[in-house]
Amino acid sequence: MAHLLGGESLTISFGTRTVLDGVTVGLDEGARIGVVGRNGDGKSTLMRLLAQRLTPDAGRVTKRRDVNVGFLDQGDVLDGDLTVGAAIVGDRADYEWASNPKIRDIMGGLVADVDWTAQVSSLSGGQKRRVALAKLLIEPHEVIMLDEPTNHLDVEGVAWLARHLKTRWRPTEGAFLVVTHDRWFLDEVCTDTWEVHDGIVDPFEGGYAAYVLARAERDRMAAVVEGKRQNLMKKELAWLRRGAPARTSKPKFRIDAANELISDVPEPRDTVALSKMATARLGKDVIDLEGVTLAFEPDAAAGVAAKPLLDNVTLRLAPGERVGIVGVNGAGKSTLLRLLSGDIAPTSGRVKRGKTVVPAVLSQDVKELDDVSDLRVIEVIQREKQTFAVGGKELTAGQLVEQLGFTNEKQWTRVSELSGGERRRLQLLRLLVGEPNVLMLDEPTNDLDTDTLAAVEDVLDGWPGTLVVVSHDRYLLERVTDHQLALLGDGKVRGLPGGVDQYLKLREEALAADRPSGGSTGPAAGGSAAVGEPGAAAVGAAAPAAASSPHTEAEKREARKELSRIERQLGKLAAQEEKLHGQMAASADDYGRVGELNTQLQDLLGQKEELEMAWLEASEIVA
Repeated sequence: MAHLLGGESLTISFGTRTVLDGVTVGLDEGARIGVVGRNGDGKSTLMRLLAQRLTPDAGRVTKRRDVNVGFLDQGDVLDGDLTVGAAIVGDRADYEWASNPKIRDIMGGLVADVDWTAQVSSLSGGQKRRVALAKLLIEPHEVIMLDEPTNHLDVEGVAWLARHLKTRWRPTEGAFLVVTHDRWFLDEVCTDTWEVHDGIVDPFEGGYAAYVLARAERDRMAAVVEGKRQNLMKKELAWLRRGAPARTSKPKFRIDAANELISDVPEPRDTVALSKMATARLGKDVIDLEGVTLAFEPDAAAGVAAKPLLDNVTLRLAPGERVGIVGVNGAGKSTLLRLLSGDIAPTSGRVKRGKTVVPAVLSQDVKELDDVSDLRVIEVIQREKQTFAVGGKELTAGQLVEQLGFTNEKQWTRVSELSGGERRRLQLLRLLVGEPNVLMLDEPTNDLDTDTLAAVEDVLDGWPGTLVVVSHDRYLLERVTDHQLALLGDGKVRGLPGGVDQYLKLREEALAADRPSGGSTGPAAGGSAAVGEPGAAAVGAAAPAAASSPHTEAEKREARKELSRIERQLGKLAAQEEKLHGQMAASADDYGRVGELNTQLQDLLGQKEELEMAWLEASEIVA
């Protein structure tokens, strides 16, 4: 395939830190590449270099002469004084772009519900992101580079963008490079993955799932090689240390060999590990909403009636329940969390909280850290406690924050100087050390890298308290929650036995039902009055389909218990598998022992396969 653009021996440093060191990469026609890596490792820097928006200290970027590159910045770069229409199409007349079906599809998918005459400065974060994407995508770029395109987008927006990128070009035409923490999005649109770490770029075939598997295999092979190298190094060191008189007569080539082994010890990569904190006792009563209605004050001057954001909602959270919340922008997802946490009171109805409830809320903007912005990272945690009991061990505040990826140097950075992802990591740790038993997370994946997300999911997997997550990240929701709820903008809360896919179908049905009534009403009226009834009809039609399942509720409950049991067994088998791999690496020179261990490993893999089949059968009943 034809080469579009590339970078050769790219090196760039900021201060004394080298972010990229001699990196060579390229994009050919048909490339669909996702970029992953830790926050601060250089993902956005690499993209800006390839887009020629940043100049390298060494190396060069080349591109084919006729290649047109489109770039979506991570931040907001739109002119706030422009109207939405002017920001997207500029001075072009309507007929110049409206006659193009591809552009109409982009407009309908991204900005159909945005006021064309509104000023950009008056838009929400999600609306601004949609406008910026529309401005970029209507142009005929051969290469598109997207830096965190899913930030501030809801589930629908992310799904539409994935569909667009998959169908924008033929498979052998065009190319895109995307930096994102959204693992579902990476799996959906990418055919290759670049991992940026330690100043280099490692390429992997496939999307996020394939990358994780390939990286695990690479790390396992590296562990085998490292085990052999360490055994040899120990022998050499032991030989060198046999008495001072004998050391002077050692052959020089043996000393040189040992020194080479020692110098070849790789630098430890920063690891991110969230440790499981102690959880306060939680009684049988958690939080109940009973007939709750929440309506904000009407705008009397504009003659706008009060429309309830939540209308006669009843919701009960059980001990250990894990629920995800999805919904359209402005439907009240964050408001629902504020109701549950007690930050706001309902207009009518009752909120009942158990006596033992200790809630903790991770907000979207992490403004809770503003009060400690002048403190350093380690000082923030020391204010909570000086020592912490984690995994049966006592850790200092410094050791604890280091497990979360804050190096010794970073621990003494002021909170005001932290990046968005680092602030979110610090606040999450700050909440967990408070030992809550009800944890509420509002868009927790914003600004976090994939490694940190994996660490967050690891601690949430085994967290025994009640968990409520508002997120547009489908991967996170399906990983850490047991069921999902939807807010469709009509004031109601609906269960989603079919998960996020069911939510997207409900939204499509609601929008389709709303279109016929759209011709007799203006956009504003259609958005506020017409959506409620068709939306309810669509959901009402979907509910019997879910109820017509051949399995009874009792069977579903048993299936859920079976799923939990199987998942626990799979976790134990995974630990045994990892242990066997370690034993095989340690016994690499003993072929008999390796054969025995391999037999055990094959038996274990057989058990694992049977459990996975049982898990699939149980999940079909639950669905």
